[in-house]
Amino acid sequence: MSVIRLGILGAGIMGERLLRAALDHAADTVQVSGIWDPSEAARARIAASFPGLTVAGSPAAVIAACDCLYIASPPATHLAHARAGLAAGRAVLCEKPLAVDIAEARAFAAEAEGARIAVNFPMASSFAVDQLRDWLAAGAVGTPRTLDIEAAFAAWPRGWQRDAASWLDRPEQGGFTREVLSHFLFLTGRLAGPFQLEEAFAAFPEPGRSERAVRARLRAGNLPVTVLGSVGTTGKDDHNTWTLQGPNGAIRLRDWAIAEQLGADGAWQPSPHAMPNERARPLVLRRQLAAVAAMTRGEAHGLATVAEALSVQDVVEGILVARR
Repeated sequence: MSVIRLGILGAGIMGERLLRAALDHAADTVQVSGIWDPSEAARARIAASFPGLTVAGSPAAVIAACDCLYIASPPATHLAHARAGLAAGRAVLCEKPLAVDIAEARAFAAEAEGARIAVNFPMASSFAVDQLRDWLAAGAVGTPRTLDIEAAFAAWPRGWQRDAASWLDRPEQGGFTREVLSHFLFLTGRLAGPFQLEEAFAAFPEPGRSERAVRARLRAGNLPVTVLGSVGTTGKDDHNTWTLQGPNGAIRLRDWAIAEQLGADGAWQPSPHAMPNERARPLVLRRQLAAVAAMTRGEAHGLATVAEALSVQDVVEGILVARR
């Protein structure tokens, strides 16, 4: 299989994370052909950290040199870059959300139908999600009765995201519902089926800053789904659970990467192969990049589709507009 050329727009946390994964773990799948960021300081940092890597002078230069364009810039820029990449005949991997405005996201989804484009939800390549799927198929839950999603943060943005607070802690583009809960909504669609929002609440107690608490009720077919998110309610930087229960038992995903099953003694038992997110992430991103290469070659892949990303964004924005 040919190695595909990956161009990256955005040298922030996500851009550098996938860059490192490509260089350190996926050299047999992708070759980074160039990276660009509007910040001169960011470009200088990347040039110093990755000698020999092409730091391009413009988005157009990155697009011209790549087979697949990875868009890791802030959400307000996603659609312009995605349209430019598709117009140039490139495959596109875009960070979520698709756009800041949900109407623009819907219009783009219609435009992009049939194109080589996917959205970067790494749970599509998660080993822990594979384990949850296996448990479900083996009847560990039975017919699901309830699904509960919870996410809590000591502060927002999380400690490692503080440099991006200028947009990540603003209601227009940021907040933990878009940044974190969206991943668990994607997981819900993959394992429980299509869902719709029934009721929501979002608290914005600090003017000009993103939400500090949300709660919502959804339904995936006949399955009731509850969503809770809050800031300042845990001492952990980031704590989350996705818990599915039924007559035969319960399973959950904890802290991004730990698949657990409820034992007969009432204690949660991790999968024998479970590993913390810090160890799992590079392995998951390697799988994600292999799927990106497959998409670029026009082959089957398991990446998140634009339609899946749009359904997630519909619910996310529905929650955020229910502010009180």
